[in-house]
Amino acid sequence: MSRKAPEIDPKSAETIAFGGFVFLTRFNELRTVEGKAIDLRSQSAEVLSVLAARPGEIVSKDALMQAVWPDTFVTDDSLTQCIADIRRALADDAHAIVETLPRRGYRLNAHPSDATDLNAAAVMGRAKTRRGVILTAIVLVAAAIGTYYGAEAWRATPVRSDDMPRIAILPFDDMSAGADKGYLSDAVAEGIITELARSKTYAVIARNSSFRYRGKPTDTRQIGDELGVDYLLEGSQQKIGDRLKVTAQLLSAHDGSHVWANTYNREIGDLFVVQEEIIRTLAERVGRRIERPLPQSGSARVSALHYHLMGIAEIRENFSAARNELFRQMELKAIEEDPNSQFGYIGLAWSYRNDAMFGWNEQDRDEALNRAAEYADEAIVLGPDDAEAHNIRASIHTEAGEVEQALAQFDQAIALNPSNSDILVRSTDLLLYVGRTDEAIDRIRQAMGIDPFYPDDFNWQMGWALWEKNDCGAALAAMRKMSTIPIGAHRMLAGIQACLGNKREAKEALAVFLQNTPSESISKERREWGKIWTAPGSLDRWIEHMRFAGLPE
Repeated sequence: MSRKAPEIDPKSAETIAFGGFVFLTRFNELRTVEGKAIDLRSQSAEVLSVLAARPGEIVSKDALMQAVWPDTFVTDDSLTQCIADIRRALADDAHAIVETLPRRGYRLNAHPSDATDLNAAAVMGRAKTRRGVILTAIVLVAAAIGTYYGAEAWRATPVRSDDMPRIAILPFDDMSAGADKGYLSDAVAEGIITELARSKTYAVIARNSSFRYRGKPTDTRQIGDELGVDYLLEGSQQKIGDRLKVTAQLLSAHDGSHVWANTYNREIGDLFVVQEEIIRTLAERVGRRIERPLPQSGSARVSALHYHLMGIAEIRENFSAARNELFRQMELKAIEEDPNSQFGYIGLAWSYRNDAMFGWNEQDRDEALNRAAEYADEAIVLGPDDAEAHNIRASIHTEAGEVEQALAQFDQAIALNPSNSDILVRSTDLLLYVGRTDEAIDRIRQAMGIDPFYPDDFNWQMGWALWEKNDCGAALAAMRKMSTIPIGAHRMLAGIQACLGNKREAKEALAVFLQNTPSESISKERREWGKIWTAPGSLDRWIEHMRFAGLPE
């Protein structure tokens, strides 16, 4: 964001009144009409100041972020927190004062009539101003000035105007009992997310963000505001022996009303058919249609998915050599259950790719990559429309230094599942290696947009991208947005501190990284990355910064 605050900050009137409160723009202070000060964080006060400059008008998210954070990279989450802070201060549980207009922005509902009964003298006296104007006139002036600057200074930030419905699929409750509980994990909800995103008729929020609400009461309006969606799908799944019961309901995120609900009671092998029926019904209810054949189903395929998901759960819990081997055993069971489904082959490809990346199981790197490639290719044959099959193949191409093949596979994976924010961010590794930095930054921001509660490693990736642009101050700010900077990220942190000339901080960060990787060296990094990090001068610059931070030759 390159625009400076003075270029876009409108000159508002000194006082705006709304809902029993007064905001004094000169001091960025919120008070009651009696003059009592209300605590508000400084950034929240700045957001309120921008809204107060345009009372009754819609202010886009982009405009708010450019005004409050003109030279700092932030995500929508920062703005969402400020809006929530303002609403708490105003006791605006109904969102009547600060209104959300989905996909458009926010509006402060302040009108000249709000000022009729205000004690202007008390308010202005507590604010220690010397102006003796009538508060009603001030509000009218604010409205006029807001209108003027709304037509001029804010013209550069248009309101988003696409009409594609936005939907969030919440995690389905598992009502199963005993050994059946957790059998399918989040398979139903994840399958619906993938299929709806693939249809290109919905903007689907990524699972990282929608699954954040697991186990929490469904406050439809709050979730809708936080995720910026039009619809929510919630439901439950229950496995009883060989039977599967799925209940789903579609809610309007604007008012919580029910759009559609249904219950499916089927054989366990009908899992994929049930998913497809839910998707088609959603398409009709929201005003679109999806026309394609019903998917292949059957109990063996569902069992294969079950073992695949169990393997993924193991490796996610503890990313280690031992867990990678357990992951591999689960994927072999998936293939044994159904050798004609892609799930086990995807998992095996990841397991051998992990061996190659981290030197696990004493396997030769090239041999491990070759085995990974064979399993990934088989997965693509069996599941050509599965984004994860193309994702793992792209990662293997990356590690093999096959740049063009990797980029093509990542593009295919993204086309098949546009809601998968992890694939979007993973694909930027190669973009950065080959110097397509602006494109990488766009993809990271796109991933953050479909995944409002995105994981910390997205900030890590943004830090690298901004380092590539030599914007190292912004890169450091991005890294500091992580709740905890993991050990692996300290190498990137060291490079950024070196870029800024901070020798002590660079050495300290690199020392943290080397705790787990004591054999790292300049020659090793040049050898491993020389084949794929081809952006002109980029690897040499990185090596220079690593030397500055104290990495041994």
